[in-house]
Amino acid sequence: MVTSTKGRLAAVAVAAGFALLYWQVFARLVMDWYHDDNYSHGFLIVPIAVYFAWERRERLKAEAQTPSVLGLVVVIGSIAVLLAGILGSELFLTRVSIVGALTGTVLFMFGWRHLRILAFPIAFLLLMIPIPAILFNQIAFPLQLLASKFGEAAMGMADVPVLREGNVLILANTTLEVAEACSGIRSLVSLLTLAIVLGYFSDRRLWVRLFVALSSIPVAVVTNGIRVAGTGIAAHKFGAAAAEGFFHEFSGWLVFVAAFALTLAIQRIIALVAPAAAPAPMAASV
Repeated sequence: MVTSTKGRLAAVAVAAGFALLYWQVFARLVMDWYHDDNYSHGFLIVPIAVYFAWERRERLKAEAQTPSVLGLVVVIGSIAVLLAGILGSELFLTRVSIVGALTGTVLFMFGWRHLRILAFPIAFLLLMIPIPAILFNQIAFPLQLLASKFGEAAMGMADVPVLREGNVLILANTTLEVAEACSGIRSLVSLLTLAIVLGYFSDRRLWVRLFVALSSIPVAVVTNGIRVAGTGIAAHKFGAAAAEGFFHEFSGWLVFVAAFALTLAIQRIIALVAPAAAPAPMAASV
């Protein structure tokens, strides 16, 4: 931690330089959070990451500062990535360079031990960055097909006549398209973020945190498939209006709440089946 006046001045100078270098990148990133519902959770990422770092303040104070020149190399490399992203109009590179520059700054000013302590808060910031469009499409389209197949199977089990062509479900009275917005990727990213936070606060064991986070992926996929099936059944019974407007949007929120509740239930089951060991009692002083 910075304790001397000279150190505080250096930290202020570094923060000012960082803000000057990245303010346009960050402003564009905030606009994407605002306009893209797939990443609206980005507004929560920075405050949560700051809290994670603040929570480690005592550990940081206890560690000696051992600045590493390798951090300067990382910062220079991150700036090079930023320039490459600007010249190539590649937003993902400019945004990833934020995390790289922050990593290099911590390493250069404080050293490896401080970076190790702050590794999780810094890595958590990656969740605020939208993935590249080419990768997004590679993920979204298979999810659309998976949701369509799940919906077709579920509606068949409910004796609802349906014909699937790709990601289009043809019913007797209407046709439903499982669009990109219905692929479930939005709920998957948001649920994964919440699952990471849930695992962090609920259990200190790494394997439990990883399990809770990874379990959110199949939970998001399955619950979205149930939503598609439910929409199809409702459209079959009540007409196309049941798959549009308020009912469609409300079902999305309802399914997301159910997905988070299921993720929470998984965490609670783990806590019951494999409870964390109680901390060893302190020896009484004589």
